[in-house]
Amino acid sequence: MTVLIVPGLYNSEPAHWQSRWETELDHVERVQQRDWDAPDLDEWIAALRSHVARRPGAILVGHSLGATLIAHLAARHPELAIGGALLVAPADPELRISRIRGIASFGPLPDEPFSFPAIVVASRTDPYMAQDRAHVIANMWEAAFVDAGDAGHINVASGHGGWPEGLRLLDQLLVRRRALQATSDLNATLASRSH
Repeated sequence: MTVLIVPGLYNSEPAHWQSRWETELDHVERVQQRDWDAPDLDEWIAALRSHVARRPGAILVGHSLGATLIAHLAARHPELAIGGALLVAPADPELRISRIRGIASFGPLPDEPFSFPAIVVASRTDPYMAQDRAHVIANMWEAAFVDAGDAGHINVASGHGGWPEGLRLLDQLLVRRRALQATSDLNATLASRSH
């Protein structure tokens, strides 16, 4: 199963846990955007949609604005075969960061439930989304919520290089995905036998 890394604004630098996972794990691809410095929701969704269409059933791993992008993709394209999503420190486009060119196009945050398993990881000290708001958003998305504690924006600046805790969460998501797939396969087999 493919894991798609979905960075946020300015991409993820080499020391970022997303970049490290890309080089350390098997079957990982980074979603590329034309311009990492000037986000445009429609353009970024088109790029992400193209990656997901080529890798049906992929697990999406988004950080910051990348996590917010995944939520928009899920709302606009529910037909896509997304295997699951790990949404780390989603950025709130309605905060002060919306003054950065293009970020306002990511608002408002979608509130539709996801059709795939998801985990939202939020810090108590993230400057880009209050944790209580992230918890509410996770509930609306019907995603599991993980309190990361005082972890800043869960990036290099907050001391999260390889981020082993995140790898454990990714493993949990993969286990949930396999269990859901096994249940779906079993139900399909039972349905075909009953005819």
